[in-house]
Amino acid sequence: MMPTVTVGTATRVNASELHHWLAYGRFVDHVYLESVHAMPGQGVRSMFSFGHAVGVVTGVIGAIGLPHTLVTPQRWKKSAGLIGTDKDAARARAIQLWPQWTELGKKAKGQAFADAALIGLFGSV
Repeated sequence: MMPTVTVGTATRVNASELHHWLAYGRFVDHVYLESVHAMPGQGVRSMFSFGHAVGVVTGVIGAIGLPHTLVTPQRWKKSAGLIGTDKDAARARAIQLWPQWTELGKKAKGQAFADAALIGLFGSV
């Protein structure tokens, strides 16, 4: 789960904790990030928050010197056999692969975890 910190009423990525987690807590030699962009109809505030999070993550990765690859949703979803499926199909696929991972059973959080895990799986093949 992404480490966060509350700033006023906003929740932001905790850059210090992310740095510690990536640099010292686990062995990471390459990072795969979903290549994302703004979607029509998204609010200005949510897009700013999202852009801020992406910037913090890429900044921390760069500061550590970790190589990274941007992966489009189409590429990792194709790899997972999810093209043409509904939004919850990634979570269902992740539950098949990792049935012991109870967090996947939570609708919203489970979806985020499933996407991240499937992007990681894409990067491991």
